Amino acid sequence: MSRFDEIREKFLEEAKGRTDSRSIYELRKKYLDRKAGEVNALMKEMRNIPKDEKADFGKNVNLLKDWVLENLTKMEEKAREAELQHRYESEKIDVTIPADKDPRGNLHPITQMKNQMVDIFAGMGFEIYEGTEIENDYYNFTALNTPMDHPARDMQDTFYLSPEYLLRTQTSAGQIHVMEAKKPPIKILSPGKVFRSDDDATHSPMFSQMEGLVVDKGITLCDLQGMLDEFVQQVYGEGTRTRLRPSFFPFTEPSVEVDCSCFACGGKGCKLCKGTGWIEILGAGVVNNKVLENCGIDPNEYSGFAFGIGIERAAMLKYGINNIKLLFESDLRVLEQINDA
Repeated sequence: MSRFDEIREKFLEEAKGRTDSRSIYELRKKYLDRKAGEVNALMKEMRNIPKDEKADFGKNVNLLKDWVLENLTKMEEKAREAELQHRYESEKIDVTIPADKDPRGNLHPITQMKNQMVDIFAGMGFEIYEGTEIENDYYNFTALNTPMDHPARDMQDTFYLSPEYLLRTQTSAGQIHVMEAKKPPIKILSPGKVFRSDDDATHSPMFSQMEGLVVDKGITLCDLQGMLDEFVQQVYGEGTRTRLRPSFFPFTEPSVEVDCSCFACGGKGCKLCKGTGWIEILGAGVVNNKVLENCGIDPNEYSGFAFGIGIERAAMLKYGINNIKLLFESDLRVLEQINDA
């Protein structure tokens, strides 16, 4: 009987301070485990008990086992209640507190600019053609009146993938595909990424370009300027106008650089326009007769104009960005300020 009392006292002593399920489980295992539990170990001593005392000994073992089990059950119930209460407290939500507001996202400035330009030209009847970023030399240069020995190739540092294939340097290559597959009248817009080995504050090795092409009977530079006047007024505001300056591109003749009147100072002269009152925005011209002939179009019957706009440049001018890298670094402090959507 003294052995039973020792186990009870030892159990009560070890039960003190055990308030979590894990420690109570360890106590249960120590006393009631079938193989190593101290209470069940008493049954192994049955062989040493006199025969006339075995029944009384077994009864006391069962009483001790029930007593330990009853105490463990009470401890486990209290532990479960305490743990459940703790969980309630930790997961409690005050529904009266105003909800956190997630910031609303917006499209990237380049995407905003591209969408706006597409909408403007689509309103003028242009169809969209998106070519491939990998082109062969013929469509990127030769068909655009830029043969192998032409000096214009030196103006563009090209990423060649092989002697024949390259990353396109201009979306003008898409115009050749369209003119080969479709007879005039043609009125298409070709936006996309282009690639040149050029990198500074105003240039990037990869940038977005939007080429436009119109081919029909009687197309002249006057049609080009009238269309561009409408374009710059919708992008940079009413009253903005354009001027054409002579230039050179192998695929247009005559070729022009297109300036728009400074929308910041109204043409009076400021820091943005460097005091000239004009800002260069794109290159354009009348489609070269050789380009039309390369595509099987009779230049005696048809004429056309083409223009190319750098989408990043248009966005930088409109949103007052002075470094093109700000458009590619994904700095939210910059991007979240621009939302024309």
